[in-house]
Amino acid sequence: MRLIRRSSPNFGPRRDGLTPELVVIHHTAMLTGEAAVGRLVDPAAEVSAHWVIGEDGTLWSLVDEAERAWHAGAGSWLGRGDVNSRSIGIELANAGPLTDFPPFPEPQMAALEALLDGILGRWGIGARGVIAHSDMAPERKADPGPAFDWRRLALGGRALWVEECAAQG
Repeated sequence: MRLIRRSSPNFGPRRDGLTPELVVIHHTAMLTGEAAVGRLVDPAAEVSAHWVIGEDGTLWSLVDEAERAWHAGAGSWLGRGDVNSRSIGIELANAGPLTDFPPFPEPQMAALEALLDGILGRWGIGARGVIAHSDMAPERKADPGPAFDWRRLALGGRALWVEECAAQG
């Protein structure tokens, strides 16, 4: 896995002494990982993430995990807001709705699994703490989208996965 360090100016201190208890998984909705990194390090964009993972498994580190990246926006999880102060954000290079939600390639998923192993261990976050951007902002976000393999992460103990229930009568 290739690691590239790029510094985003779009971050600040975590508020109220909060530490990461969540990992929020996003898709970039851009055509390449490089394009996404370019936006996430642009001060005018006022968005960032801690990590970006390219389709080939390349890993970009943009914001130190101890800091508050600006990736989650408005929303809440389990009735608590300021998700940015309570989470680590991972962007997966994926065009999402731009190209009808393409699958996430094997090298990218393998890199995500390795990264999650490190994050969950460093911060003592359990599988219940790995969520989708759409989980904490369902009215405005759909990422990482329908092609994301939550089952794979769950089978490795890195997330929870709930099978879709059959239509109830």
